[in-house]
Amino acid sequence: MSKSEEWPEVGELVVATVGRVIDYGAYVTLDEYSKEGLLHISEISSSWVRNIRDHLREGQKTVLKVLRVDPDRKHVDLSLRRVTRRERAEKMLSWKRSRKVDSLLRSASKKLGISDEEIYEKAGKLIEKEFGGIYEGLEEASKEGADVLLRLGIPENLAVTITEIVSEKIKIRMVRVRGTLNLVCTKPDGVLQIKKALLSAQEIERPLGAEIGIQVVATPRYSIEVSAHNYKEAEALLKQAADIAIGTIKESGGQGSFNRG
Repeated sequence: MSKSEEWPEVGELVVATVGRVIDYGAYVTLDEYSKEGLLHISEISSSWVRNIRDHLREGQKTVLKVLRVDPDRKHVDLSLRRVTRRERAEKMLSWKRSRKVDSLLRSASKKLGISDEEIYEKAGKLIEKEFGGIYEGLEEASKEGADVLLRLGIPENLAVTITEIVSEKIKIRMVRVRGTLNLVCTKPDGVLQIKKALLSAQEIERPLGAEIGIQVVATPRYSIEVSAHNYKEAEALLKQAADIAIGTIKESGGQGSFNRG
């Protein structure tokens, strides 16, 4: 939702675009509020600033902390030196995601011929309530499909349209983990039993998009690699696949072990 009629709160982190750079600081535009603020030279760095332009340039986007707000005078004082590197990275990521959400929902409203306000009321609010943030919910829809949104009570045509759009625009980065299986079976059909154990590992139930790959390193060693949406999910799948393979080969009279990494 637009904040153009609101004012930021003291202590809030804001994304700003540097406008005029002057001797005693810089005037900036608060991107989320469409308001102008002043970054005084004393709030640029903890060390002495010899030349402001060594720290700021016109058109630069940065993260600032709100020090003072005076709506009557339409004045906001800001600080750069009081923002930590971690705060800067987290705020910039949050801001970029917020902009992407606005763009995605606007695309959906345009495609369906409804207003931005209506799509927020029928979908945005429900997603935000369930996931703590609209972007997080759209990311889940991109991974798992429209059912994620349908379960929230979002109308089918809206859920399907949003999912189609986010599937194209939000690309989920996969993480990979791997390990080595050692499988031995001296039975007459030992080779078949090892193949069966490896196949059972590859066929375990897994989240949409997750993959399990197994390759021969040098008998009896087999490399197993899992790609998933996050490390917790990947590690759990890797362990489950390894346990299934080892359990299957032992049932056939063989032996198995697993080494992580």
